[in-house]
Amino acid sequence: MIRQGDGGRIVNVTSVHEHQPRVGAAPYCAAKGGLGLLTQVMALELAEHGITVNSVAPGEIATPMTGQEDTDVHEESRPGIPLGRPGDAREIAAVIAFLAGPDSSYVTGASWVADGGMVRMGPQAGSHLRSHEWRRP
Repeated sequence: MIRQGDGGRIVNVTSVHEHQPRVGAAPYCAAKGGLGLLTQVMALELAEHGITVNSVAPGEIATPMTGQEDTDVHEESRPGIPLGRPGDAREIAAVIAFLAGPDSSYVTGASWVADGGMVRMGPQAGSHLRSHEWRRP
């Protein structure tokens, strides 16, 4: 990209666990946190070449990794996620497409959390709450 001389886009995929820890997931959290910081360093180092570097931090997404391949996310209940469901891979792809395209030309060094509000619930609650009791005052 530098040699080409006309800028470019780099989009890394991290996880909500770039931002929030989870008990029992130390290696995963360390890897995603490390990639998040690498994204920030690369953003600083490549900006002068017109190259933007950002990350997307998905929450629970219906994929083979989460055991939800071919799942209709609108039929799944996730009480601990404010939007009440897991995400669809196409929703994450849309964020990546934005960051890879021309409309994001002034965005660099950012981590875009796409998690249905899960991070706002704290590191343990988001995908693990079994009831909607937290919604009641």
